[in-house]
Parts: sequence; structure tokens; C-alpha cells
Amino acid sequence: MAGVLIGLALLAFWLFSLFDVVTTPEDEVRNVPKALWILIVVLIPLLGGLVWMARGRPRAPRAAWPVPPGPGAPKGPDDDPDFLRDLDRRMRGDDLS
Repeated sequence: MAGVLIGLALLAFWLFSLFDVVTTPEDEVRNVPKALWILIVVLIPLLGGLVWMARGRPRAPRAAWPVPPGPGAPKGPDDDPDFLRDLDRRMRGDDLS
């Protein structure tokens, strides 16, 4: 029974991979031409599908990481007035330590 389930899972993965290659637009396929990907997935079912998923499938567009600075928070040390005041004091030699 377990062999039948594994076989069905492999068949489903192979069909999904093949359908994914066929429906992907030509200009979004990576590394090799679309026709060659179809041959790879058809002729080498499990390994071809895995390679398609890793190397041929289009990458999802990634949005920039949204990290806006908080209101009134300095963006860097040179924007922090306390840091600049302390730096100026140390450069003049007024350091108390």
C-alpha cells in the first residue's frame, strides 16, 4: 500500500512539474530553452522535476524589505545630534575620562 502511495505522489509531482514547464512563458524560463526543459522533465521524471524546480522555474519577484526609519529617529550616527556633540567634544580634547 505504501508503494502505491509513493508511486502516486511521484506521478503527481511529475505531472505538476510538466504542467509548470509547459505553462511558464518562454521569456521567464531560466538557464536553458523551454523545449529542453520539457524534454528533461519528460525523460528524467523525478530528477528532471527537481532540477526544474531548483534551476529552471522563474523566480518570484521580491519586494524590497520595508524598514522605514521611525518618526524622528536618526538614520545613522552622523544624523544623531548627541553623537555629533560628543564626537566634537572628544575631538577638541574636552573628554572628561
